[in-house]
Amino acid sequence: MIELDFSQQIADLRATFGDIRAVVDVPALEKEIANLSEQAGVPDLWDDTAKAQKVTSALSHRQSELARITEIAQRLDDLEVLVEMATDGEGDEQSAAEARTELAGLQKTLGELEVQTLLSGEYDPRSAVITIRAGAGGVDAADFAEMLLRMYLRWAEQHNYPTSVLDTSYAEEAGIKSATFEVDAPYAFGTLSVEAGTHRLVRMSPFNSAGKRQTSFAAVEVVPLMEETDHIDVPEGDIRVDVFRSSGPGGQSVNTTDSAVRITHLPTGIVVSCQNEKSQIQNRAAAMRVLQSRLLLLQREQDAATKKELAGTITASWGDQMRSYVLAPYQMVKDLRTDYEVNNPTHVFDGDLDGFIAAGIRWRSLKPAK
Repeated sequence: MIELDFSQQIADLRATFGDIRAVVDVPALEKEIANLSEQAGVPDLWDDTAKAQKVTSALSHRQSELARITEIAQRLDDLEVLVEMATDGEGDEQSAAEARTELAGLQKTLGELEVQTLLSGEYDPRSAVITIRAGAGGVDAADFAEMLLRMYLRWAEQHNYPTSVLDTSYAEEAGIKSATFEVDAPYAFGTLSVEAGTHRLVRMSPFNSAGKRQTSFAAVEVVPLMEETDHIDVPEGDIRVDVFRSSGPGGQSVNTTDSAVRITHLPTGIVVSCQNEKSQIQNRAAAMRVLQSRLLLLQREQDAATKKELAGTITASWGDQMRSYVLAPYQMVKDLRTDYEVNNPTHVFDGDLDGFIAAGIRWRSLKPAK
């Protein structure tokens, strides 16, 4: 008979899961899903496309949240069955191995979900709009900005979160000057908001013929995605709209029409571009959505007098960094706020960010209120 006593670990998992269910408020979530399902079933729903998209997106997000809770409950039950199978008279090592693997998987999943319960900010449940900008460091900074873009897109891909790159401004030699993309998932803003700040890279520069060590910087801005109910009015007289042709690396033409759109908000100087969609109308709508998201952030900063609460002032230079990625003379990625660090930058640049994000959320939750 195989000795396999997971009773205490399973009891701890069930206790944690009970706390999570209480915070999520499953009955309220089920009621909201029923209400949204009723709205989605109205025959003339798609007569108002914007409203229809809002309803269906909200329904999808809530259903996903409930499905995750339901799945974990089932996995806990299945784990107990696996343990029983592994320890009965005809138990085998394969069942025991499956039980050990599932226990580790549940501990990781519940740990991540427990962190999410710390996301109680007003806009934390929203999808996110992330902008990455190259800072000090010349060509290396532009290359670093592109590395960060890939890192976040890989992270989203690993979590099956839909993403959409709205705009990319390519640098002349290598990398990007800036890029803006959306992550459309529940709590994407609350989760990724701890990534906002200045990121620092130290490495042997591939762009330096002398092979000298180079330090470069990139800024990451994270804002909540605007929703129709927020009522951020942008008068036509407050914006200037410019159209141009979309282009890729090295000036290569993506299309031959002026479909890309750049919107400048004259009162604040905020500039937003979008060239991802095929038509000018679609690009304008996407750019307006990002502009409204940034104006929403600005409004919240002004109203709450907490200017650095969400995106803060990010200079992307010395003395301002929140995380260091060191590739030479040793290998390390370290968050300077939480002291969380790993010794495998390759995995981090491939999207392995969960440890940093969880540490950041816990660190933020322990900070004294301003």
